[in-house]
Amino acid sequence: MKTAALLAALAALFMVVGGAIGGEAGLVMAFVIAVVTNGIAYWFSDRIVLRMHNAQEVNSDHVLSRVTRRLADKANLPMPRVYLIASGSPNAFATGRDPDHAAVAATQGLIEMLSEAELEGVIAHELTHVQNRDTLISTVAATLAAAIMFLVQMARFGMIFGGGSRDDNRGANPIALIATIILAPIAAMLIQATISRSREFAADRGGAAMAGSPMGLAAALQKIDAGAHQIPLETSPATAHLFIVSPFWGGIGNLFSTHPPTAARVQALMDLRGRA
Repeated sequence: MKTAALLAALAALFMVVGGAIGGEAGLVMAFVIAVVTNGIAYWFSDRIVLRMHNAQEVNSDHVLSRVTRRLADKANLPMPRVYLIASGSPNAFATGRDPDHAAVAATQGLIEMLSEAELEGVIAHELTHVQNRDTLISTVAATLAAAIMFLVQMARFGMIFGGGSRDDNRGANPIALIATIILAPIAAMLIQATISRSREFAADRGGAAMAGSPMGLAAALQKIDAGAHQIPLETSPATAHLFIVSPFWGGIGNLFSTHPPTAARVQALMDLRGRA
């Protein structure tokens, strides 16, 4: 319910921005952009992100495939496609619009760094994302946030190069427009980050239950966090929400981070001991 409310807030913000920029025409433009961008995200986001990272599908004998098969069978999930990314930075993600069209990808660095029990915890976390359809929810949230940024950028260019006469003719409030341009991107990033963080905690809990213990995932998170700091992953900020640990750091007190602090996630997993 919380995630649904946040997605609704993000969609409402998108329409408000469109209306503030162009009145009724802006609302129509915002609606069209939302339909197109979310359609692309729904049908093609998995292929786009896998291609971005030059992910290569592995065969059934690979340890990544064996662990994924074991956990997918245990959770009664369709076997997802399994991919390997040739990067020394340890990380992993799941993508796809639903469990029947899902993919799990992990880096070579992750495979080399983790024990099989720890790898099992990571894959269980990613399969929980698939099971909960977080892969679609997070993609829609990220796409709406990016579309809001696009509309705001258009408004900035319009104010700089288009002058104020057309705004005055349609009765737009320039102060409200400036406030929208400043505040809308901040609100969009906050909402997207809140959605992503809540889904990460839920996937940690579900992953611990699927693996049968929180210990493997807890140990893996600590190793991944340390390794990702040492060996940065070459990726786009637009895909940061997908990974089990964010490949980027920064923000005001982690306010805009797409992931909860690793220490908080590990502590939450430790609190599950005896209940997983």
